[in-house]
Amino acid sequence: MQLVDQHTKSIMEGCKERARDAGLSFDDESLEYIVTNRDMIELSPKVMIPTMYDFWVHDVDVLKGKGQYELYPGNPYETVINTRPAISFYNDNNPDWLNVMIFYHVIGHIDFFQNNLYFRHTWDDDFAGQALADKRTIATLRSEKGRWLDYVIEFSRGVDNLVNYYGLLSKLNRNENTEQTSRLNYYLDVFLQDEKKVRINEYVGEVERYNKCLKEHGENGEEEYFKAVYQQHPEFAAMFEKNASKEIPQGDDVMDFLMDHSEFINREENLWMKTVMQIVRNTSLYFQPQIRTKIMNEGWASYWHETLFMRDDRIAGHEVDFARVNSAVTAMPKVGLNPYALGMRMMYYIEEAANKGRYSREFLNINNSDSRKNFDKNLDIGKEAIFKVRENLNDFLFVNQFIEQDFLDHHNLFVADKVLDEQRMVWRWYIKSRNAEDYKNMVKDSLYHPPHITVDLDKTGQDALYLTHHFEGKPLLKDFIGNTMMGIEYLWGGKTMLETTEVKSIKKPDQQPTLPGMPPPAGEIEAEPEIVWQRVRHTMKDRKLSKGLI
Repeated sequence: MQLVDQHTKSIMEGCKERARDAGLSFDDESLEYIVTNRDMIELSPKVMIPTMYDFWVHDVDVLKGKGQYELYPGNPYETVINTRPAISFYNDNNPDWLNVMIFYHVIGHIDFFQNNLYFRHTWDDDFAGQALADKRTIATLRSEKGRWLDYVIEFSRGVDNLVNYYGLLSKLNRNENTEQTSRLNYYLDVFLQDEKKVRINEYVGEVERYNKCLKEHGENGEEEYFKAVYQQHPEFAAMFEKNASKEIPQGDDVMDFLMDHSEFINREENLWMKTVMQIVRNTSLYFQPQIRTKIMNEGWASYWHETLFMRDDRIAGHEVDFARVNSAVTAMPKVGLNPYALGMRMMYYIEEAANKGRYSREFLNINNSDSRKNFDKNLDIGKEAIFKVRENLNDFLFVNQFIEQDFLDHHNLFVADKVLDEQRMVWRWYIKSRNAEDYKNMVKDSLYHPPHITVDLDKTGQDALYLTHHFEGKPLLKDFIGNTMMGIEYLWGGKTMLETTEVKSIKKPDQQPTLPGMPPPAGEIEAEPEIVWQRVRHTMKDRKLSKGLI
C-alpha cells in the first residue's frame, strides 16, 4: 500500500476543482492510496476500516472475500473511508480515464459524508485514528484477559444494533439554547406549580411577562426575564441546578443502559468490559448512517461520476470505455435491487421533476395523464432540490417520498415474483405488480431496520432486566433470541426477560387455486395470508431459556 504518485494526484485535484464548480462541498485534504486487487478484497470485508479492532468474524469475512475472488476474479473499483481527512483506496492497474471516473464517484461519496445530516456525529472525528487506538486497546486487553475478551466482544456485538442512534443525532442538532429552554420549563412547570404552588392568575401573569420580554428584547428576552426571577426567588438557581444534575436513567439505548446500570460490569474487576462495550458501541454508531443511506449515497456518487465525467475534456476518446464500465455499475435489473442504479435514476428524476415544477399543488391536482406528461414550468431549481435531498434525507424517507407511479412508468419498473414449475422443476418468474406502492414496499422491506427494543424501567429491578420489543409488523428471528439473551444475561449479571410478539397462527386465504407452476391470472394479486399475533415473554436465567404467554 502506497500513496498515489504525483501524476495521479494531479488528476484527483483536477476532479476536485471541477466538482466544486458544479456545487459539491468537501474538505480540501484527502488521502489516496494504491493497493492491489487482493488488498481491496481485504479492505471491504474489514468494513472499510483497515485499523478496525481484531475479531475472529473479521478474519472469516476476509477469507470469504478471498474465496469469492478466487472463484470470480474481478476488478473492485474503490473503497472510501468517511474520516478526517477522507481516505480512499484504488487499484494499482487503473488507466487514467478510469481514475477520472472513479475519483468523481469518490468525491460524490465524500460530499455526501460531509453534508448529509445523518452523518452529523462523524464530522468532527478522525475515526481511522480512533479505530487504531481501539485496536491497540483490544490487543492489550486480549493479552491480559484471553478468551474472555472475545466473549465480551461477541455479546456486545449481539446488541450493537440496539443503540439510540437517533437520540445521538437529536442531541447534536439540538438548539444551542436548550439549557435556557429547560430552565424556563423548570421554572414554569415545576418551580411555580409544584414548589411555590402559585395561583392561576399569578402563573398566567408570569407567562405574559415572559412574552412581553421576548417582544421587547428579542434574543435577550429570556435573560431579561430571569433577572427578575433571580431577584424574587434567590433559591431558584440552586434548585434548578440540583434538578438538572439528577440522573434519569434512559432505556432507549440498551447498550448504554447496560454499561451504566449493570452492577456486574461496574465492579472494579470488570470495568475493562465497559471499555470493550464502548468501543463496540461507538463503532456501531459510526456505521449506522452508512447502512441507512446506502441507496442515496451510491445514487448520489453515481449521479455525479456520470454527470462530471461526460463534461471532462481529459477523457476524450474513452467515451465508449466509460459507457461499458458505467453500464455494468448502474444497470437497472428487472429482478432484485441495484442501489447504484435506483439511487442515480431517482436523483435524475427528482431534478427533472423539480425543474418542471411537479412538486407543487397545481401538478398534484391534475388527473389527466396527458396534462401531467406535458406539465413544465421551466423553473430551473432541480439542482437545488437534489442538494436539499442529499442534505436532509435517509433511504427510508428518500424512497417513501420520491418513488411514485410516474417514476415506475418512466423506467418500466415492476415487482417480480416466482413460482416453482413442478413439471420442469424450474423457477418461473412473472410480473406481480406495476403499482408504485407495491414497488415502494418492496424497496422499503430491503432497507436496514433494526428491531425497536428498549429497557422497561418500571419492570426492571435488581431481580431482572426487562426488555420490551415494540412490534412493528416483523417478528424477531427466533434463531438469534437464545444466544443474544444469553449474552445480555452475562453482561447484566442476572436474569433477563424479553417481551415480544410472535406468530400464533396463519390462516391461508380462500381463493381460486392456480395450476402448479403457474402465476396468478393477469391483474390479480395473490391474497396475503391472515396472521394472528400473540404477545410472549422470553426469560433467560442461568443460561436456560424459557417462554410463556403474556
